[in-house]
Amino acid sequence: MKSTTTASTVPRLLADAAERYGDHPAVVDGDIRVGYRRLADFVETAARAFTAVGVRPGDRVAVWLPNRLEFILALLGAQSAGAVAVPMNTRYRGREAADILKRSRAVALVMADGFLGNGYLDMLRAAAAEARGTDAAGTGPVPGLSHLRTVVDAGTGTPPGGSLSWTGFTSLAERVPPERAARIAAAVGPDDVCDILFTSGTTGLPKGVMSSHRQTVGVGRVWAEGAAMTSDDRYGIVNPFFHSFGYKAGFIAAFTAGATVHPVQVFDAGQVLELIQTERISVLPGAPTLFLSLLGHPRVEEFDTSSLRFATCGAATVPTLLFRRMREELGFRTVAQAYGLTECVVATRSRPGEDPEHVAETTGPAVPGLEIRVVGPDGRGMAMGEDGEILLRGDLVTCGYFEDEEATRAAFDAEGWFRTGDVGRLDEHGCLKITDRLKDVITVGGFNVYPAEVENVLCSHPDVEEAAVVGVPDDRMGSVPCAHVVPRRGASPSADALVDYCADRLANFKVPRRVVLTPVLPRNPSGKILKTALRDASPT
Repeated sequence: MKSTTTASTVPRLLADAAERYGDHPAVVDGDIRVGYRRLADFVETAARAFTAVGVRPGDRVAVWLPNRLEFILALLGAQSAGAVAVPMNTRYRGREAADILKRSRAVALVMADGFLGNGYLDMLRAAAAEARGTDAAGTGPVPGLSHLRTVVDAGTGTPPGGSLSWTGFTSLAERVPPERAARIAAAVGPDDVCDILFTSGTTGLPKGVMSSHRQTVGVGRVWAEGAAMTSDDRYGIVNPFFHSFGYKAGFIAAFTAGATVHPVQVFDAGQVLELIQTERISVLPGAPTLFLSLLGHPRVEEFDTSSLRFATCGAATVPTLLFRRMREELGFRTVAQAYGLTECVVATRSRPGEDPEHVAETTGPAVPGLEIRVVGPDGRGMAMGEDGEILLRGDLVTCGYFEDEEATRAAFDAEGWFRTGDVGRLDEHGCLKITDRLKDVITVGGFNVYPAEVENVLCSHPDVEEAAVVGVPDDRMGSVPCAHVVPRRGASPSADALVDYCADRLANFKVPRRVVLTPVLPRNPSGKILKTALRDASPT
């Protein structure tokens, strides 16, 4: 059964899915199996609980959880309570998370304390204590984050002091009548802000990419239609829920089609192969790293992967041979390419029945409802086959950056075209090929790393005078950061110590894999650092 939903808000999407798919499994998380009707009930309970703790329409609610049922319930519950969801990367360190909570002024946080051994609340409190100024004082669960009133721990251990357990939190729903929750959900409009996904920028300061309900649900619908997804599909989601790939092109897409979501908390190739075999997974998208890991597993041939039907392999450069191996060795019947970014999650995708060789070379044409242009430095359209900056326009494009009018104005031209900062060309079929990036970005296993953010952290070290970060090739991750560091006069920091310094302050995928100590950085006559020369000089 294909999706026929015309919903344009998250609450309406859930109501439609509950009515249409009933007890059909919506989420299978280990031994927990939740049907669509029950999912809607759980989300309503979470929405009522958020309202009970004082969350009001327009407030921000942060979700700092791995791929599991509670993430879905917390995020959709907040949105059904009229709030704006702020997903946070589970690899963030305290400093990164505290910055996003502060800038978004989130009033509530749902986390999984202890996930992968990380004490999230302790990290937050330490980061706030490290801060300077009056904002580092105050009361509440995290002194220094004055807007944060409620912290909910959905982890598996004992909730840390100052937080509510997930069960304790949801029990508060009894304080809010269902009729009130229904009125709040019904009042959510298609153009209301649905979520804010913070993505680092070229200045190193994260920007909050806002999406309306119309855009978020629209992305899910377009992605599901491109995958020809139905209620017969079982969708293995390895892509993190905090990322648009695992969220909007993930469980939101599945819910528009009535498919069953199988969350994967921590990627392990053997466990994913077991999941494919046991649960008969049919849809499994991801970055090239995912499929290379599956193909490289020593026991891959022992698993039955014949259920695999569809994959989108994106977020990084894709070797042509990988597409062939995905079809021939893993058994995918369709392997597609796509292009998107946080500001427009699905911009292009491969056409159905596309020649596999063409799929490997391009990301396909623009998806329905989206326009695409390729322009030169003067803003004029480029001829077919010529490189230029990629511009996008349509309902699936961000509605702007949170409380950053300057960045929003800079991102759009006078005619409403969004400047992606990526370089590509269109072929005779209208299909897009990505050729370069105007943005100084490194893609590490599907995650974007902006060198400026890493450079800012390195330069905060007392022994560092200057730093420049570039991407170097990596067989597994596609590329990884390499830092070229100029020590301060009289200082002699070790490369390992600088790596450790970054590891304490940055998510692990942002941490330089290599540090090169150098007396000077190469520059052009105007003083700009020559990063091309640094890439050529970087160890691999």
